[in-house]
Amino acid sequence: MILRIRSRDGTDRITVPDPASATVADLQRLIESHLTVPVPLQRISLDPALLLPTPSAAVPLLADPAAPLASLRLANGAFVYLAYPPDARSARPPPPRALSAAGSFGKKMTMDDLIARQIRVTRQENALCAAASFDRDAANAFQLYVAESLAFAAKRAGFLYGLVDAETKEVFVDFIYEPPQQGSEDVVHLMRDPDEEARVDAIAEGLGMRRVGLVFTQAVGRKASETGEYTVSNREVVQAAQLQAEGGIPEWVTAIVKLEVGDDGTGDVHFEAFQMSEICVKLVKDGVLETEIGDSDDPRLSKMRKEVMAGGKDTMEVDNDFFLVPVKISDHQGGNNSLVHFQ
Repeated sequence: MILRIRSRDGTDRITVPDPASATVADLQRLIESHLTVPVPLQRISLDPALLLPTPSAAVPLLADPAAPLASLRLANGAFVYLAYPPDARSARPPPPRALSAAGSFGKKMTMDDLIARQIRVTRQENALCAAASFDRDAANAFQLYVAESLAFAAKRAGFLYGLVDAETKEVFVDFIYEPPQQGSEDVVHLMRDPDEEARVDAIAEGLGMRRVGLVFTQAVGRKASETGEYTVSNREVVQAAQLQAEGGIPEWVTAIVKLEVGDDGTGDVHFEAFQMSEICVKLVKDGVLETEIGDSDDPRLSKMRKEVMAGGKDTMEVDNDFFLVPVKISDHQGGNNSLVHFQ
């Protein structure tokens, strides 16, 4: 019997030699042998909810090693869901015999060669930034202009300046610099001036600070997606990843400001913080992520310039949520530095 083992790293197939007598423990040993995930680190279930970013404690696990697989009514080709800590796979399985390309110009290629050429897009479990705290005055000045002058009808963006705690990896944002820009419902074009940015950096350095991130707003009339709701658009993924790559610090944080309207018609302004995943930044640096976005493109999906593996399948489009790593957010009341706001 062949079982498909799905994890956040994709889908693998395992052959169970004697399904009539095999137990859960036998399956775990097969997983350890073929996927190199040690048995003590495995969590397996028949419920796909196991692979959610924050799975519920109610997800039933196959926790009894002595339970026979026959009692689980598993058919040939059935899915078993596997969760394990990041980097738990100690090594790749031994490669099969070399594959030879057809034709006189072909050359032998092992499975390791094929895997090396394949890009896997997986969710990043933990951010490199432990938390982000925003000075209340700076955050309020930024959102107040967007709310009162733009009515959240157009996007607005700014660079975050502050401190990074070297020990805790927390980011403290104390002022926001808003470069010259033009915003619409879906795009904000930053008309960056290197000389002006150099002056802002110098002022920040004089205050003992540096550039630590990006903040942008989302317009209430932004383009909808026919395939469902989305947190960030493909354009926002590209812009945020490019600026994170430019930022040069692991703790770089991206903040999103949006207006949420309740059923009673009242609106609340919300701040959320993320990092773009390391694989997302790498896709930008390597030129794999498509940066030219068409008006007909689905804003929920990021296009690739070559196939990648995401969600266990080869694809040219990746759900933007795969690239987001949430960061805890809070606020603080700063000193005189908090009164510095460039616009």
